[in-house]
Amino acid sequence: MALPNVTFWDGIQRLFYIVPPSESSFEKLEDVPDYISQSLPFFFGAMLIEVIVSCLSGAAPKARVNDGINSMSAGMLSEMMKMVTFSAQLTTYVIIYNNMRITELPWNSPYTWWICFIGVDLGYYVFHRLGHEVNIMWAAHQVHHSSEEYNLTTALRQGAMQGFTSWIFYLPLALAVPPPIFMVHTQFNILYQFWIHTEVVKSLGPLEYILNTPSHHRVHHGRNRYCIDKNYGGTLIIWDRLFGTFQAEEDHVVYGLTHPLMTWDPVWAQASHFKHIWCTFWQTKGVRNKVSVLFKGPGWSPGKPRLGEITDIPDVHHPHPKYNSELPLWATTYVFIHFFVTVIVFSHLGLKAKIINRSAVNVGVMCLIFSLVAFGALFDKKWYAPYLETVRVAVFLMIDIATFTTGQSAMESLLGFPSMGMSVLRLWFMFSVSLWVLLSAKQVSTAGLTRVSENDTATTQ
Repeated sequence: MALPNVTFWDGIQRLFYIVPPSESSFEKLEDVPDYISQSLPFFFGAMLIEVIVSCLSGAAPKARVNDGINSMSAGMLSEMMKMVTFSAQLTTYVIIYNNMRITELPWNSPYTWWICFIGVDLGYYVFHRLGHEVNIMWAAHQVHHSSEEYNLTTALRQGAMQGFTSWIFYLPLALAVPPPIFMVHTQFNILYQFWIHTEVVKSLGPLEYILNTPSHHRVHHGRNRYCIDKNYGGTLIIWDRLFGTFQAEEDHVVYGLTHPLMTWDPVWAQASHFKHIWCTFWQTKGVRNKVSVLFKGPGWSPGKPRLGEITDIPDVHHPHPKYNSELPLWATTYVFIHFFVTVIVFSHLGLKAKIINRSAVNVGVMCLIFSLVAFGALFDKKWYAPYLETVRVAVFLMIDIATFTTGQSAMESLLGFPSMGMSVLRLWFMFSVSLWVLLSAKQVSTAGLTRVSENDTATTQ
């Protein structure tokens, strides 16, 4: 199942939301392209160009492999959530449109296209603002802000749980706008926000008054006090100017959460604030205060304003230290190669998720999540990382061997690799198993010697 060919110009038009209404209006839902999946090659191409420009010009900090992989891992987790759940957003939208619509706007009218463009962007502004101002929604959204870097990989760092609330804010459009037009604009709104996650582009001149730009969105990702709770717009910045949440870029922005996670574990990034809310909820006394823990701002506590006090936020300035547990070059290269293989498996699983057995999809998703956690543990230099990685690569080989029937394994069928490619992949995984078995044994031996040495010292004393 291959992606349809998309020309270079088509890809650029989609990323910048400049597709004419005549080319992006459809009568039936099944005719709407999967614009986001078709844009994946353009994402990776743009990220490569950004890295090259940053290295040659010094226009932006050089990308860190651990941070980039962590961002893409979060994006993959978000997409995997969609693989194992149904789309409540589109399903509910269609039900309301079919049974409760007030009027029926013509699907092929430019006016319908532009009404939906404005409506989706306004709906995104409201959702995004509440995603920062309502604690339980912030728990899902904070993943996107957890990177201490700001580059195109950051755009892919998404909260896996956001989809459970975002769809609600677009439902008023279902009273008039046909579902295919809505589906087009929700995708374009997401695509536009990809390219604004960069430090390479400084200013767009007069367009800064109307559009959300890299400069405006850099402020949104900042943890400087002047950046907090500002610039929520998706495509347009006019909503922030109208509703008092606009802030121009001033001091050099320090990126990330006000209280950094200090880990590369992508699953903990998704779950950490939910755990914080859970603990705070049970520790807070009074039903009213408990409800406030859920629905007021993440900085709220009893006796404080709804969004908390700005003075409670650390007053940081550039340059500011970042979390960075660097691995040796060989280990970073190793993780990069395995992550690249994981991305290929993820891409093929996503393309075939609707046509293969649901149980197989769920098993594939669990294996992918296991892989991402193992990569995070390696980058964090966790003591258990070698053992986790040994199990991970061994599981891949066991699945490959256990499902090898009629001359082809399930992994080979999923990837569609030629036999030579699969042979090379198997050799790489066998080498990886051997490597980590040796490293794990060495780690156990070293730990044992350390304990013996400590015991001998204690006996001598």
